[in-house]
Amino acid sequence: MIGLLIATILFNTIAFKTNKRLTKNQILHIWTFTICAQMTFDVMIEFKYWGYWYFDKNPNWGGLMAHIVLVPPVNMMFLNWYPFKGDRIKRFSYILFWVVAILLYEVIALLPEPWGYFNYGWWRLWHAAILDPILLVIVVTYYKWVSRLEKELK
Repeated sequence: MIGLLIATILFNTIAFKTNKRLTKNQILHIWTFTICAQMTFDVMIEFKYWGYWYFDKNPNWGGLMAHIVLVPPVNMMFLNWYPFKGDRIKRFSYILFWVVAILLYEVIALLPEPWGYFNYGWWRLWHAAILDPILLVIVVTYYKWVSRLEKELK
């Protein structure tokens, strides 16, 4: 639990203190989208097939905290610094950097309690390595869509 608390406080502090790009509306959209996408995926992989879980295999308050306040600020940071005007190589490199950082964090989260809180069933790090870039591209696409809708309202 200690690792989860430290990461949650750190990620949220960095995300909100360094934000220069995202409007409050966009933050709300990204936060809600992230929670919905993660919960939808985890209902199947975590709760139905026990691919991985937070703390233990049953739904728990600590796992709920990981679902609600851990990943959304990471997506905020990712989008805040994303090189939208960069060439494809720069954008690809940026996504690759974030995938490596996320995988390293996942390895830390796998440490025994009290530092770690994440556990593998059949899920392995290579599953995340394949899925994470796809998820990051989806977050960028969603952000662009929300930004376009905001411009249409003005």
